[in-house]
Amino acid sequence: MKVLVPVKRVVDYNVTITVKDDGTGVNLANVKMSMNPFDEIAVEEALRQREAGAVTEVVAISIGPDKAQDTLRTALAMGADKAILIKTDETVEPLAVAKLLKAVIDQEGADLVIMGKQAIDDDCNQTGQMLAALLGWSQGTFASKLELSADAATVTREIDGGLETLKLTLPAIVTTDLRLNEPRRVSLPNIMKAKKKPIDEMDPASLGVDMAPRLEVITTAAPEKREAGIRVETVDELIEKLKTEAAVL
Repeated sequence: MKVLVPVKRVVDYNVTITVKDDGTGVNLANVKMSMNPFDEIAVEEALRQREAGAVTEVVAISIGPDKAQDTLRTALAMGADKAILIKTDETVEPLAVAKLLKAVIDQEGADLVIMGKQAIDDDCNQTGQMLAALLGWSQGTFASKLELSADAATVTREIDGGLETLKLTLPAIVTTDLRLNEPRRVSLPNIMKAKKKPIDEMDPASLGVDMAPRLEVITTAAPEKREAGIRVETVDELIEKLKTEAAVL
């Protein structure tokens, strides 16, 4: 079974985000970038399934500039068998990402796509669902457990009322939640080996995908700072403030 794992280069989750003075976006200059955490979970799950014998090949794919190679090399250091970069300096919206992934799947072939449920930079949570629709494949989103057989995938996902278990006919799309696994630490020798591994490059134009943006960002603003809390002396005072100031009672 061949598994495709999309990985995205995003601002590291430990970095404090700042907005540009003109409101045109987020400051990315001299900011630490890393693999989207949900995608890292997806890579780990694909590798675990390969180690269990359910998967034969794990292919990592990223869409972005040259620097996205660093993200792919992280996936290779973790244990991915192959890496593909669709090289572009343009901002790629979720629908375009789904179309590009579909084009690669049509060329490369894949039995399963395991991908993060969302990216922490835009929080769209759309690409997996769009890709499933374009391919006409089964989908299981927000997976907290995944079991594979020769022709099916069993996905356990968290819902408001508890857990839901789905049996998907392969090929399928599975998007990962935080509780699916804990990604492995990458050893220094594997990092050094990954630097020497080849990365296949593709051009969006050669895949015949329309990359034209369909969304326009009007402005970007930082959230307002939270005001300091106050202490109250009695329950009656608290109730009064909830009624008159907070207007929640």
